[in-house]
Amino acid sequence: MMKLLSSPASPYVRKVRIVAAMKGIADRIEAQPTDTRSPINEALQRENPLSKIPVLILDDGMQVYDSRVICEYLDTLAPEPRLFPSTGRERLRALTLAALADGILDAALLLVYEKRYRPEEKWVQGWMDRQQAKIDAALDHLEKAPPDWEAGPDYAHVTLACALGYLDFRHGGAWRPAHPKLMAWLDRFSAAVPAYAATRPV
Repeated sequence: MMKLLSSPASPYVRKVRIVAAMKGIADRIEAQPTDTRSPINEALQRENPLSKIPVLILDDGMQVYDSRVICEYLDTLAPEPRLFPSTGRERLRALTLAALADGILDAALLLVYEKRYRPEEKWVQGWMDRQQAKIDAALDHLEKAPPDWEAGPDYAHVTLACALGYLDFRHGGAWRPAHPKLMAWLDRFSAAVPAYAATRPV
């Protein structure tokens, strides 16, 4: 059985769990809770020198990271649904949207880390404003035309849903009032992908 080094609060882990559920292979992966808060977790560092989760450990011991690489590998383990377009502009579209959603996640996580790991008197407001501006610009861009799907959501849509879910979880859903189309989009995604609700962090 494959092992997933993980934390239930991680949006990057959530992506992997949703993809595994969508592919029907969740029962082939054992989640292993992993401490990422301690300064040095030697066990995690042995599996990923960057000491980041998620890490997927295959049956033969091979370590796979980060979340996008894990998800693309999982996509090869069952034929349907196809979550990564294989070629051409569709693949380019999906990877670009996923990169934008990951950028939202990265900026949102940096804001959390600023307050978690630095005392308040050392917070850098200008730097925090810069991260928030990235989030706001990306959300405003997506609000103009939320990404659609035909047969079903793909990896890019999973990534965006996890980014919005993380903004709900760690940032109090402050994005919602100014982005009604994205709110409706997330409701539609949640209805189409039951694993989204099932993986909601608490």
